[in-house]
Amino acid sequence: MMQGRVNQNCEAMLSIAVRNVDIMKSVDAVIDTGFSGFLTLPSGIIAELDLTWKGRDIATLGDGASCIFEVYIASVIWDGEYRMIDINESETVPLLGMRLLRGYDLKIRTIEGGLVTIEAFE
Repeated sequence: MMQGRVNQNCEAMLSIAVRNVDIMKSVDAVIDTGFSGFLTLPSGIIAELDLTWKGRDIATLGDGASCIFEVYIASVIWDGEYRMIDINESETVPLLGMRLLRGYDLKIRTIEGGLVTIEAFE
């Protein structure tokens, strides 16, 4: 089980450890159920972690516009285990998407400071 908190902007947040071969960084990510990918990170964090470039991908944004993302590979600690995932480069706050949440229950107490719980299906 993983736990986070709802911030002052009413966003469900979770800290997630992202690593490349010998560099690890804790990143506070906003849980975005409208994002179908794994995780987004800004270019500064991608450069800091020296992530491996995988290629490009096209995504449809919430307003219907298409956008090309640079995609990188990284390892994250997810539910206590290392997991290799795709990271989409985006100059926004880090976003945690539905592919990472697949197979898990998400519970959010939607008040400032409220508990965010992510737990694997039984």
